[in-house]
Amino acid sequence: MASDLNEIRNDAQTAAQELLAVANLKPGQIVVVGCSSSEISGKKIGSASSMEIAAAVLTGILPILQEQKVFLAAQCCEHLNRSLVVEAECAEKYGWEEVAVVPHLKAGGGFATAYYHQCSQPVMVERIAAHAGIDIGDTFIGMHLRRVVVPVRGSSDSIGKAHLTMARTRKALIGGERAKYEFGQYF
Repeated sequence: MASDLNEIRNDAQTAAQELLAVANLKPGQIVVVGCSSSEISGKKIGSASSMEIAAAVLTGILPILQEQKVFLAAQCCEHLNRSLVVEAECAEKYGWEEVAVVPHLKAGGGFATAYYHQCSQPVMVERIAAHAGIDIGDTFIGMHLRRVVVPVRGSSDSIGKAHLTMARTRKALIGGERAKYEFGQYF
């Protein structure tokens, strides 16, 4: 099991590194992560949550984001309406209204619970507009991404047995055929 957890941590770390390499995030921007520890272990989403697996994913992702001074938003499961765990500093910076709930293994999920207990000042919010995201196990993070989403392809499409998708966002391109854009930044 320990070698499996190390592999999960390393795969999560690689995913975070690959996302940040192409997302061009600035300090203070946000990466939303949805993670099904059940799916990672090969079970149906929400049926076999694991704090050990969740902790392995968190220890792979969080240091990479912190190194870049990017906020993590951990998406809870559907039982908490996919609310999110963020640091109070993040919620305050973006003016998000807090909601009253504390995630746990069976309502919120392992990843959100692990992050809640790792945060220095955890708060819960109902919705955000993140700049990039990692979805491990088809948790549907799209509702928490900014409007124009661009898929990011990494070196792997899974962590454990869970499907992995990643995305970045960009500004909307407006103005039609006569408009000019900074092509290196958007395409």
